[in-house]
Parts: sequence; structure tokens; C-alpha cells
Amino acid sequence: MGEEYEHEPVPLHARKSLLSVCSVWFGFPMNLGNAVFGGVIVYNLGFLTGAAAIVLGNLVLFGYVGALSWLAGRTGENFAQQTARTFGTLGARLPAAFLSTVVIGWYSFQIGLSGTTLQQVLGWATLWGALAGGVFFVVLTAVGIRALSLIGLIATPLFVVLAAVALGHGLGGASLGSAVSYEGPGTAMSFGAAMSIVIAGFSDSGTMTADFTRWAKSGRAGVVAASCAFPFANCVAFLVGGLVVAVGGTTDPGSNGGGFLGLLMGHGPLLTTLAVVLVFANLGSVASHCLYNAAVGWSALTPARMRPLALLLGAIGLIAALSGVWAHFVDWLNLLGIFVPPIGAVLITDQLLLRRRTATRPAVAYRLPALVSWAVGAGAATAAHYLLPGAVDALVGMVVAVCAYAAMDRALRPAVPIAGPVPAAVRA
Repeated sequence: MGEEYEHEPVPLHARKSLLSVCSVWFGFPMNLGNAVFGGVIVYNLGFLTGAAAIVLGNLVLFGYVGALSWLAGRTGENFAQQTARTFGTLGARLPAAFLSTVVIGWYSFQIGLSGTTLQQVLGWATLWGALAGGVFFVVLTAVGIRALSLIGLIATPLFVVLAAVALGHGLGGASLGSAVSYEGPGTAMSFGAAMSIVIAGFSDSGTMTADFTRWAKSGRAGVVAASCAFPFANCVAFLVGGLVVAVGGTTDPGSNGGGFLGLLMGHGPLLTTLAVVLVFANLGSVASHCLYNAAVGWSALTPARMRPLALLLGAIGLIAALSGVWAHFVDWLNLLGIFVPPIGAVLITDQLLLRRRTATRPAVAYRLPALVSWAVGAGAATAAHYLLPGAVDALVGMVVAVCAYAAMDRALRPAVPIAGPVPAAVRA
């Protein structure tokens, strides 16, 4: 277990290799949950239209997470420290505490998903599957960034291989061409809603990318690491789920989406064992990353260290999962897509687009333009969600937040005196 640098930027001598940082982000989005969501999108929109929504959503995530990762790779700062530059040393506590708390919901969802998945596949009691997953995920997180990198190196190839095997069993005698032509039942989901699902799914940890990419040796390395996740790994997971639905590999695609573990059952003990390993490795890659975000975030806001907080927050998330709160996941995605993206948009505007003006300013307790822009962006996303069906809520919130912050920065900019002749009275 190495130093996690909860309370200071990661020094250059402690930064990790490009492969290590890439593997942290690579294994995170390539998960069973995203295959489920990809299947739901394709079921509603058809394969080609659904794939277009998935790719466009991932390109938005790449621009968003890539910009924040470039900033983190340059400074070595975690998300809470990065936020203090823009929102103020005290003002940053609001977005940092908010995100460090809501990300525990993702962790709880993975615990619940591990319990239900093992119950469906092996007949295990949901409670025991969730408990086993929860304990394993906490141990991974407590080890630190090295474990996040290692689990990514294991989970990613395992997902690719077993997804290919599952699709092979699902296709039977059919061809991929027939799967690509799948049109779905034509239900009510809009193209914009599909994009919102893709973006909202990683709006929280994507905004907190600095917790991972602060370990990169440079801003460019941070961007490369982010690109491994978006568009590549995230697209793979969503599209695999879409193909599972398109080949008829799931019994209830409207609810279960593209979950493909059922296709691996009944083909011998080896494949069944690998499927169980995939559940723990793959969901562990997601859950440990989310718990790491929460633990690093709260340790940056308090004098506490990351590892004790990981144990405490892990226990809280486990209790929440066992209570069934994770079942309200659709509402959770709506919350994330509305309130989270404007935070990152304000950070990017302040520290990247306006960096020539903002890089050398003194630290203050509160920066009201940043807090107000976050509120305005979240308000616009909320209005779009309820008043503009089909809009991409997250994108609306980001654009409005950027415009609001840029406008306030310009309005509050000190006036530049106009050069001219000195009046006679002044010369005297």
C-alpha cells in the first residue's frame, strides 16, 4: 500500500506509468452495467440509431473528461483540490462534498447488481452475493490506486473474451449483419434521451477524473488515459449490450437490456466459473473506482486519510445496497445528468478556456460566479428535462453553465483605462 496523497498534489516522482493510468480508466467503463444500458438503448432505437447515440454520447464524454484530465495531469491535484481553484477554498466544499457523496450511490448499485446477477446466474441468495461483493470491493479500494490499475488489467480482457463467447452462443446460425439491421419495437425513448443515458452514466466519476488522472506524468498522458475510457471502452460495453439484444440473447430486453451472463451458462463448469470471476472482477472495477472517488474526496475535505474513510463509506454503501435503495437507479441517473455536468463545465471554462486570466489570481474563500453558473446550468438542465422531451439534459446544462460563467467573467472584469492626453490640471 503506497502513499495516496489525499491532502496534497501527487509529486512528479510518484506519478505512474501511462499503462498504469490507462488501465485505471480502461477497466472502469467496460462493465456489465453498461452492457445492460446499451441493450436498453438498442431495444428502443434499433441498432444503427442506438449505436449513433452511444458514439455521440461518448464523444461528448471524451471532450468533457479529457479536458478535466489534462488539467489534473498538469497539476497532480485531486478533484477537491482542483475545484478549490475555481469555486474558492470554502465554496469548493459544496460541489466536492456533493459528488463525493452521490458517487456512493454508484458503489451501492454495483453491490446490488452483484447480488442479483449471482442469484440469476447461479441461484445464490441475493443477500450473500451482495455481501461477498461488498467486502471484496472495499478491500480493493483500501489497497489504493495500484489495485484499481490491476483490476482494470484483469477485468478488461476478461470482459472482451467472455462477451465474444456469449455473442457466439447468441448468434447461433445467424450473422452479425442481421443483428446490425435490428430495428427494435420503436418505443418511446428519444435519441436525446439515449445520449443522456450515456453521458449521465459517467458524469459523476468523469467529473472526478482528477482523482485518477492526477497520477499521470503530464496533461497529455491524462488525456490519453481518458480516451481509453471514452470513447473506446465505454463504447465497447454499450455496443456489446446492443448486439446481445439484437441477436435475441436476452429474454426481457426492455428491462434487462444487454446482460449476457445467461448466454454463458450451461456450457460446462469452466465457462460458469469464468462468468463468476467476471462478476466480481468487472463489477469490482466499477465499485472500487466509485468508492475511491468518495474516499479521496472526503479525505481531501477532512483531516482523515483515504483508507479509513474507504472502510467507513464502504460500510455505508453496503447498508444502502442491502436496503434496496439501488433499485431507484433511473432516478439516480436523472439526478446525475442534471446536477453534475455543469460543475465540470465551470471548471473547464475557468481553468482552460480563461486560463490566461485566471491562472495567477489569488485564492479566495468563495467565487460566486462559479457557484451561480453551476446553479444556472443545473436549472437549465432541469428545465430541459421536464419541458423539452428529447433534449440532451447534460449537454444543455454544460453549455448554459459555460455561457453563464463566461458572461459573468466578462461583466466583472476590471475596466481597462483608455490611454489619452493627460489633462493640464493633472500635469500641474
